Amino acid sequence: MQTLQRPWPLGDLMRLPKARTLPVVLTPDEVGMVLGQIRRPPYRVCLSIIYACGLRLLEGVQLQVSQIDSARMQLRIQGGKGNKDRYVPLPPRALTRLRDHWRTHRNPVWLFPSPGPAHDQHATATRPMDARSVQKAFHEALVASGLTKPASVHTLRHSWATHLLESGVNVRLIQVWMGHSSLTTTAIYTHCTHKAGQLASDALEALTAALP
Repeated sequence: MQTLQRPWPLGDLMRLPKARTLPVVLTPDEVGMVLGQIRRPPYRVCLSIIYACGLRLLEGVQLQVSQIDSARMQLRIQGGKGNKDRYVPLPPRALTRLRDHWRTHRNPVWLFPSPGPAHDQHATATRPMDARSVQKAFHEALVASGLTKPASVHTLRHSWATHLLESGVNVRLIQVWMGHSSLTTTAIYTHCTHKAGQLASDALEALTAALP
């Protein structure tokens, strides 16, 4: 870098700040539209649990039977991002769905076992189903739904957090459930909430109503 006919070596070390874009978010109805297009039960149940519990793709695919704490209605997520463990709430309907799905294969370890080469070896599978297959199923369902948003499986996690905020759940609690180290990371979802924006607009309108 050269300015005023003089070299400035420190200028070469400067970097523009990384752009921080807002995540894509689906409405609850749009989530239902997409998941409703998935015909294969293992994929549909897995993606439903990913949304219902705010999980990352691998966290959902690699769920094990031992991670369900039905007494406390929680999932124990082990070795998440940053190798951190955490608990997330497990809605009653999600627990019922997991139990019904498990009864279709009764694998002693995996909730979503690999079908194996013969596609009928779920009960004895030693590994979970392929995450890429789940991604593909989501993408095909997104296309079939007619939605044009550039969504991915991770969009379900973004949508879950946004919907919780819109329902009045404290952002600090959402931070814990998502496993975020910094509240700043979780706070980005406040920019995605339509209801919060509408409430803010109504409040501003009320505050300025008496202005001359």
